[in-house]
Amino acid sequence: MDQDVKPWSRAALIFPGQGSQHVGMGERLVRVSRAARDVFKRADEVLEAHLSKLCFEGPAEDLESTINQQPATFVTSVAWLEALKERWSMLDRKIEPYMFAGHSMGEFTAAVAAGSISFEEGLLLVKERGILMDQAGTEFPGGMASIIGLPEETVAEICKQASTEGYVGLATANCEGQNVISGALKPLKLAMELAERANARKVVRLPITIASHSPLMAKASEGMSRLLQRLPMRDPTHPLVGNVNAEVLETQPEVFVELRDQLTHGVRWAKSVAEMEAQGVDLFMEAGPGNVLTRLVRRIDYNVNSLSLSDEYEGLLSERFAALEAGAR
Repeated sequence: MDQDVKPWSRAALIFPGQGSQHVGMGERLVRVSRAARDVFKRADEVLEAHLSKLCFEGPAEDLESTINQQPATFVTSVAWLEALKERWSMLDRKIEPYMFAGHSMGEFTAAVAAGSISFEEGLLLVKERGILMDQAGTEFPGGMASIIGLPEETVAEICKQASTEGYVGLATANCEGQNVISGALKPLKLAMELAERANARKVVRLPITIASHSPLMAKASEGMSRLLQRLPMRDPTHPLVGNVNAEVLETQPEVFVELRDQLTHGVRWAKSVAEMEAQGVDLFMEAGPGNVLTRLVRRIDYNVNSLSLSDEYEGLLSERFAALEAGAR
């Protein structure tokens, strides 16, 4: 990092994945940011489709499809990133984030933010990711379920017991007592029953027809590997913290392996946040639709300073944001 560039309270920018989308996302942002408008315009041109209209107006059923919601969330998150950079460019000193991370699909946004891939490359990758996952889900049907109120170790043991009927495993470890499992339908059902017997506070089958972050996505991962090999990927300009091993990624080969393997491996979000804190991060800023990651970070560490840019009167205009900005050292 250049000597004249100062970390902003050692801030980590974090980017959401699927599940954060909603009709209207980004619509208010483009009213206050020329940079955000340009992102949506470029996305429409690259995809040769009106993705911006889908984000702003829906319909919800189209926005929620796997093939649409991934590029829609990605583009909205990049719009927030560019709006943030636009805001900083207006200040009399240069401010940069200290570290980046993304949750599941959000890792592609993080890779763009860190300069490892371009916006256009990331958009096409995310679009193909949704298609590859949909195809894998058709060939190997599966599902996912949220288990609330049981420790990660207990959920992992339940999945092990249920795997006599086929694969089911831990897909995301978001925070203490909040885990998601993923797998083939029969073992998934058995694991849900075992979790209920273990007195889980809540067991909910998610409205998803694919087994994300599981070996059932092996073909999708292979397809993603072929796509990544065609790109001129670069070393990130700032460290990324990955989902697969919750470790810092600093080179192009490390980012390549992460984006390839994340489809078949679980999201270790709680450990990723802990690693960022261990690296000195003291402020988490969620750039994208909603505040799912902000709430998760607060559950992981109640005392940590966190902010969702899409909250508080579009975040960038909030008094709290301005106060944090003024405190940049």
